[in-house]
Amino acid sequence: MSGPSPDPHAPTDRVPVDVAVGVLVQRDGQGRETEFLLTSRPEGKVYAGYWEFPGGKVEVGETVHQALARELHEELGISIGESHTWQELVMEYPHAKVRLHFRKVFDWTGSFEMREQQAMAWQGLPVAVVPVLPGTIPVLQWFAAERGFAGVTHRD
Repeated sequence: MSGPSPDPHAPTDRVPVDVAVGVLVQRDGQGRETEFLLTSRPEGKVYAGYWEFPGGKVEVGETVHQALARELHEELGISIGESHTWQELVMEYPHAKVRLHFRKVFDWTGSFEMREQQAMAWQGLPVAVVPVLPGTIPVLQWFAAERGFAGVTHRD
């Protein structure tokens, strides 16, 4: 018998790992934000198969933008232009405490290559892919607030 799930926002004494997260957003002809990119976590990683925004750990000496550019090139094969600071969130997972630096990206070049054999999907609200990583859910709620979307953002 298992107890209640731990609160992912509950503080602990673990030092958070900084993670750069890319929120790649497409725009329509009028400049309105439309779909955003989600990728699945690759086999062999914690939460394999869960959908998330791509990115990775900020290495010593890197800015968040530099880490994001490196990670998106390594994982997706694209080169990004400017990234825009958007939101920050500390998540407490059983395996790690992470400080997620979400940055919106509107400009990139190159063809998407899933270099870690992950899947990708352009999504709108509500998100159709399941399951969604817990750290992704607040982002969907932020999108809903920005867009005046009042429905369910994702399925369990």
